[in-house]
Amino acid sequence: MNTNEQFQMRLRRLVGVALFTALAYVVMLLIHFPVSFLTLDVKDAVITLCGLCFEPISALVSSVIVALVEMLTVSSTGVYGFVMNAIGTATFSVTVSLIYKYKKSFFGAIVGLLSGILAMTAVMMVFNLVVTPWYMHVEVAQVRNMIPTLLLPFNLVKATFNAAVVLLLYKPVSNVLQKTGFLPKSEAALKFDRRTILVTVAAIVLMVASIILIFQVLGGTFKFGI
Repeated sequence: MNTNEQFQMRLRRLVGVALFTALAYVVMLLIHFPVSFLTLDVKDAVITLCGLCFEPISALVSSVIVALVEMLTVSSTGVYGFVMNAIGTATFSVTVSLIYKYKKSFFGAIVGLLSGILAMTAVMMVFNLVVTPWYMHVEVAQVRNMIPTLLLPFNLVKATFNAAVVLLLYKPVSNVLQKTGFLPKSEAALKFDRRTILVTVAAIVLMVASIILIFQVLGGTFKFGI
């Protein structure tokens, strides 16, 4: 690959990251599942797809940009919302994409997604104990009491839902990016074989189960638009 081709590929990647970042902001605006003072949305999945396609650092940058623009435009939680959004999204997306970067296989993808779910849940528990008392003007003990009934199940469900979306969409998205020149050609093209079908069914089941838990167990609702 000569210098001009390298420059064009870098430019395509920059445009690709910008497109993923814009899409993450749009889906954050349009699709919400409010649960108490928390919100489940799909931006984590979009940013994780960005990291899987364009390196983990892209996921980190996109996480911060989307959280910052959200704070400046539509969020009512100010700096608290920015910090929690950026940390939660970055933890999930960077963990998944970093593991997959060094183990580009189906096994690596599954390990990355499971690790992302656990990492995000654990990190959000810590930051809820540190940041939420300051934001809500309550004692740490009150936040600690919310962990088993709200904070822990919500973050597990949120991370699982986004992991399922990533599992469902990564192969189709990466194939489209390869065909349009945003990614180099790969032999790992999308095939409608038995494993692909099983992965698709499993992802859909996880997404449906997550939504049911949001509505039936956590008392969440659905909101479309701002």
